[in-house]
Amino acid sequence: MPGFASISAIQLARLIGTPDCPALIDIQTEEDFAADPRLIPGSFRHPFDRVEDLVSDLTARRVVVICQKGRKLSEGAAAVLRCRGVQAETLDGGALGWAAEGLPMIPAAALPVTRLWVTRHRPKIDRIACPWLIRRFIDPGARFLFVAPVEVPAVAEKFNATPFDIEGVTFSHRGEKCSFDALLDDFQLHTEPLDRLALVVRGADTDRHDLAPQAAGLLALSVGLSRQYKDDLEQVEAGMLMYDALYRWARDGFDEGHGWPAGRKA
Repeated sequence: MPGFASISAIQLARLIGTPDCPALIDIQTEEDFAADPRLIPGSFRHPFDRVEDLVSDLTARRVVVICQKGRKLSEGAAAVLRCRGVQAETLDGGALGWAAEGLPMIPAAALPVTRLWVTRHRPKIDRIACPWLIRRFIDPGARFLFVAPVEVPAVAEKFNATPFDIEGVTFSHRGEKCSFDALLDDFQLHTEPLDRLALVVRGADTDRHDLAPQAAGLLALSVGLSRQYKDDLEQVEAGMLMYDALYRWARDGFDEGHGWPAGRKA
């Protein structure tokens, strides 16, 4: 059982991917991290002895501090943050405990060196689903540039941004799968809920509504959303709410039907 001001791996796993996820700070030493250079989804690395540098950005947020075993480093860093008014907890068992539960972890080597991403303007499906996945599971602080399709490679080069969902880049369509699938593959984020959601995204994005009955609905909502917003960034923010709801369906509600009026034939 988690102790005082701590959270279990299973409890934290239920928060990751939702708007209620805390800020996740990995303070493992370089030596400890080198033994298993993977990150809990959505977390970022920071030196344990400089954790107070983060206070101004964390005062309004719940925080979980992660060290290798969930002992002295995370206990001390969380206590320091609490002294500065931050609602800080430790991860019970640390990164090793998380890994022992078989929960997904992102290879640090797969992470882009920049927090900036770029793709084609006027997004509809993949180019909204991917930003949602990136912000909820890879980098909560990621920023997205939407530019003319022909300019994406040059913008990526000049502004040190990671391109996605265009031909000839790492995070794009691969065979019958789409860019959302590529992110799941390369960041090792395959879980039952995300795989279920990916099938819906793939069906909508590739016009294969036979893959999932929800795909046609996602296409309709995505087209409507794209026509409702002229500003691509505003559309992304609105789409975050839509994909938050779809993720909760994929995680908790996929087997729920609608039974009203009572007694109707299923």
